[in-house]
Amino acid sequence: MFPKSPVPASVRRGAAAVVTAALLVPFATACGGGDDGGEGKKDGGGKDVNLTVLAASSLTDVFATAEKAYERGHPGTRLTVSAAGSQELAAQVKQGAPADVLVTADTRTMDGLKAETGTPTVIARNRLVIATREGNPEGIKGLRDLGDSELKVVLADDTVPVGRYSKQVLDRQHVEVKPVSKEANVRSVLSKVELGEADAGLVYRTDAATAPGKVDAVAIPDAQNAVASYPAATLKGSEHGKAAAEFVKWLSTPKAQKILRDAGFQKP
Repeated sequence: MFPKSPVPASVRRGAAAVVTAALLVPFATACGGGDDGGEGKKDGGGKDVNLTVLAASSLTDVFATAEKAYERGHPGTRLTVSAAGSQELAAQVKQGAPADVLVTADTRTMDGLKAETGTPTVIARNRLVIATREGNPEGIKGLRDLGDSELKVVLADDTVPVGRYSKQVLDRQHVEVKPVSKEANVRSVLSKVELGEADAGLVYRTDAATAPGKVDAVAIPDAQNAVASYPAATLKGSEHGKAAAEFVKWLSTPKAQKILRDAGFQKP
């Protein structure tokens, strides 16, 4: 037998406490204990959530603002907004592109994706205007002027929501337009007018507002106009269903609605 260690009892107790604490650290970590450092909500794996939002082209600017506001209020959640024509977004969804939220510029496109989306909520509305070159050198006053064969008019393709709205308002007024081109989304229509490649084009009021000093907007009376609705929905293929639903819900909150109103969108 060896003699007992002369280590004092107080030292032995201190060493035992250190060992116990060391054993508790991994246990607390595994149970999610302790401060999360202000990281905010996490997904099921305890990681930051990255949401991909597919948004209609006309939402490009306003969603850039909304993205920053949402991330400030939801630490740990990051948004990636991918903007394109609603018909392009629908094709991406049907092809199984990884995304979490879809916002289109019409209910028709969203209704065609019922098998891929949750229940949609309309978050905003919009109206058309006639975009002209700065100063409106052709003196365009209304829809009937677009029928002038001397004018270079550009429209969105009929497969795009804004293209269908454009056809609707022109047909109602019995105005026949032979466009110099048909574009894949509303931003392309606006760009053609900005660059002087067209004298006029039909765009959403909010798009014309993004190009001050580059284009003028000729108002279309409500009785002759069309109302565009913007539904938002979660995508069933999302890996972050709860976070996606939270973002869709946020789009109807007073804060988000103010951002949309400030950009010229109308109440849903």
